[in-house]
Amino acid sequence: MVAGKIVVAQVLPELQSGGVERDTLELAGYLAQRGHQSLVISGGGRLVSRLEAEGSEHITMNLGRKSPSSLTFIPPLRRLLRQRRVDILHLRSRMPAWIAYLAWKSLPAGRRPHLVTTFHGFYSINSYSAIMTRGEKVIAVSRAIADHIQQHYQVPKQRIELIHDGVNTDTFHPGAVPPQRVAALRRQWQLPAAGPIIMLPGRITRLKGHDIFLRSLAQIKELPWLAICVGDLEDNPEYAGQLRQLSASLGLAQRVKFVGHCSEMPAALLLADLVVSATSTAAEAFGLTTVEAGAMGRAVVATAHGGSLETVLPGQTGWLVEPNNPTALAFALKEALGDPDRRQRLGAAAQEWINSNFTTARMCAKSLNLYQQLIR
Repeated sequence: MVAGKIVVAQVLPELQSGGVERDTLELAGYLAQRGHQSLVISGGGRLVSRLEAEGSEHITMNLGRKSPSSLTFIPPLRRLLRQRRVDILHLRSRMPAWIAYLAWKSLPAGRRPHLVTTFHGFYSINSYSAIMTRGEKVIAVSRAIADHIQQHYQVPKQRIELIHDGVNTDTFHPGAVPPQRVAALRRQWQLPAAGPIIMLPGRITRLKGHDIFLRSLAQIKELPWLAICVGDLEDNPEYAGQLRQLSASLGLAQRVKFVGHCSEMPAALLLADLVVSATSTAAEAFGLTTVEAGAMGRAVVATAHGGSLETVLPGQTGWLVEPNNPTALAFALKEALGDPDRRQRLGAAAQEWINSNFTTARMCAKSLNLYQQLIR
């Protein structure tokens, strides 16, 4: 470390898409803007070009493979930590964390970087997941995750750092989106010019509750609406096919669109009159969907567990419903669709709530402050 500048290496499996990747990019850019040396170690992906354009260095190591061959990365990673004089080693995912931890542990105690880990999810409770508790500081992205860590791993409270996840309000802000971008998406997705649009953004996985969403829509067929599911269909083509079949069997094939991956989510959210987070089988650690929607001035309907209990204020910024309950979700959707003025009021309140509490600027500032505290 020279003249107050620090060297930070973040480690994750890849840089394709998702909340872990987005948090890594936001923090990397924040560090680089302030003159710190920002390194990101991953297997690569579509986000590397953005990472590098924003001033960070990407180092390709495919540490995410659950294979004995991953152990071969321990010596080069150990050399990297020494040669680059890394001050903070920040681990964000379990398999890469094990490899990076073994490299870190093999260094003389006096020459090791400070170790930070982040719990980005409700990981399965076992010795494999316990690697995420090895940091000098263990970051929890929500109070729900902090409680999970304490309850299942008995990590002392003073080692847990609550740093809420957040949204980039420079990007996710209605005023930052030119109308042409919204119009282009409307044409691309062949959406009507009028009529309520319900949007469920999220990966095509069972966790996200697409099936619950579809079953709830089947209960409100009498209302005017069009539903859009935004998420990369190629990530899980088999399940995407099952969802299309379910949609058809429920008589929704003409009213539900699966539009695939979208790199223009701020514009996409402006097309929505209502945004849904229907996570069912497991709670969201934080729930980025609800926060991004709120930042764009959109009211949300979310399931009442995990991080959504912290990011959605029922009756003030949106609706919370019982998880895994299509009827409860249908009731909330019907109520929201029936009162456009209330949706608009709740959306405005959501934007103020998110901007005050859940931004990436806030998350990054707290993370840098934690790094500096460790180094001092």
